[in-house]
Amino acid sequence: MKEKEKSIAIVPGSFDPITNGHIDILRRASEEYDKVYLAVMINSNKNYMFNISQRTNIAKAAVADIPNVEVICSEGMLWELARDLSAVAIVKGYRNDIDLEYERSMAEYNSAHYPEAQTVLLQANERLTDVSSTAVRGKILNGEPLDGILPSGAINEINKIIAEQKL
Repeated sequence: MKEKEKSIAIVPGSFDPITNGHIDILRRASEEYDKVYLAVMINSNKNYMFNISQRTNIAKAAVADIPNVEVICSEGMLWELARDLSAVAIVKGYRNDIDLEYERSMAEYNSAHYPEAQTVLLQANERLTDVSSTAVRGKILNGEPLDGILPSGAINEINKIIAEQKL
């Protein structure tokens, strides 16, 4: 008898840094798929506070308690990553209508190139819709507390990075 194939999903993003909103989407995806890759990606249109290695380490610290999630990084196209991982789904979150329209256009692009991976759009948890990486970066720059908006593992990793940079 043939062994059942594992369902694989990708939760992609810049994650600069990863927030509790991202974690909520990731946890929901991890309940639906056998294996979930959190893919730290590069968007050439963005200026980052943390480099890709730092963002990957922050994400790893944030998801350490979710057993079927693996953090990877990729500098290529999302559809190519989905193809290379044999993913059946690309899971994205959205907070508002602007996010939704953007994600729909990205979903069309990815589907045109790799139709085997369906894009699944999950609406953000209502209590997390105000949480954005942009707002978090502002809090970091102002030395404000990050409790409640970032996972504790991410906060610890960010504090290590900040301490290293001040040496």
